[in-house]
Amino acid sequence: MTQTASYDICAVGNAIVDVLAPCDPGFLTDQGLMPGSMSLVDESQSAALYDAMAAGVEASGGSAGNTVAGVGSFGGRAAYLGKVAKDQLGEVFTHDIRAAGVHFDTPALEGGAGTGRCLINVTPDGQRTMSTFLGAANQLTVADIDVDLIGDSAIVYLEGYLFDPAPARAAFEAAAKAAHAAGRKVAITLSDAFVVGRWRAELLDFIQASADIVLANEVELLALFETGDFDEAAERLSQIVEVAAVTRGEHGSVILRGEERVRVPAFAVDRVVDTTGAGDQYAAGFLLGLSRNLSLADAGALGSLAAAEVIAHWGPRPMTSLHELAEQKGLRLHAA
Repeated sequence: MTQTASYDICAVGNAIVDVLAPCDPGFLTDQGLMPGSMSLVDESQSAALYDAMAAGVEASGGSAGNTVAGVGSFGGRAAYLGKVAKDQLGEVFTHDIRAAGVHFDTPALEGGAGTGRCLINVTPDGQRTMSTFLGAANQLTVADIDVDLIGDSAIVYLEGYLFDPAPARAAFEAAAKAAHAAGRKVAITLSDAFVVGRWRAELLDFIQASADIVLANEVELLALFETGDFDEAAERLSQIVEVAAVTRGEHGSVILRGEERVRVPAFAVDRVVDTTGAGDQYAAGFLLGLSRNLSLADAGALGSLAAAEVIAHWGPRPMTSLHELAEQKGLRLHAA
C-alpha cells in the first residue's frame, strides 16, 4: 500500500454485543441448534434462548468490530462503520470499540429495533454456536457509508455476514465502490459456511468484481467452490483475487498471491478455551501487515499470533496487548 492513509483498516460490519455462556452438547440438541453454526433469529427467539442459557458474559463483538479492536491492540489505526441503537447495549458497544482505539461515529438508530446481539453457546471443546438477532445492525444503509473515511483508509474490510440483510448489502457494495474510487484495497471475509451456502453465487460475483483480498477458513473455502479438495479450491480462489488467506485451525494458514503459496504455522496455546473471534483476530494481524507492506509470511505470523491470544480466553477480543506480544515474539510490525 503506497498511498498515504490516516487509517490502516476501515471495517464495515454488523455491530453486535455478544453474550457468551458455557453449555454441554445436549443443550444444543434441546434447543434445536446445529453445533458450530451461526443462525439468524428474531427478537422473541433471542429472548427465549437467552432465558434458557447458563449465566453469560457480555462483550462487544461483531466479526468486523472484533477485527478492528485487534488492529487497535496491535497499535494500528482503525475505523469502523456499523449501526447500533440508542440503548444500553448500543452504549456498551460504542464505549468498548472507542476504548480499543477505534474511530467510530456512525449515528445510532432511534425509535427502531434494539442493538444487535449474538448469543454464543460454547461447548467444552471451545466450539461456539451462535444465534444472532441483528436488530439495529441490519439497518446500516448507504447513507451511513462515510466516503471520506473510506478513502482515507488503506484497506476497507467487509464482513460477509452483511450479505444477509438487503439494506446492509447495499451499504457494503457502496463501501467497496468508494474504496476503489479512492484507489484503496477491498478485503472481504466469507464469515461463515452457512452464509456461503445462502449466497454462494452472489459472493463469487462480488469477489470477482470488487474484492482484492479474501479471508476464509477451510470449510468456507470448500463451500464456496462446492468441492472437498482444498488444493483445487485454493487454486480457483487465487485465480480471481489478488491475495487470499485461508485459515486451517491448528494447522495454521495458507496465503495465496498469484503463483506464490506461503504456509504459516499456528502458534501453540496451552489450552483452547473459546474459539470465538479466532478468524476475526487472524484478520486483524494479517490485514494490518498487508496495509504496512509486510511480506505475506510476516503478515500471516501477526494473524496467527492474534488468533492464538484470543482462543486462550473467553471473549472475541484481545485481553493482552498484541503489540507487546508481537515485540516479545520478535515479529515484524513495520516494513524494513
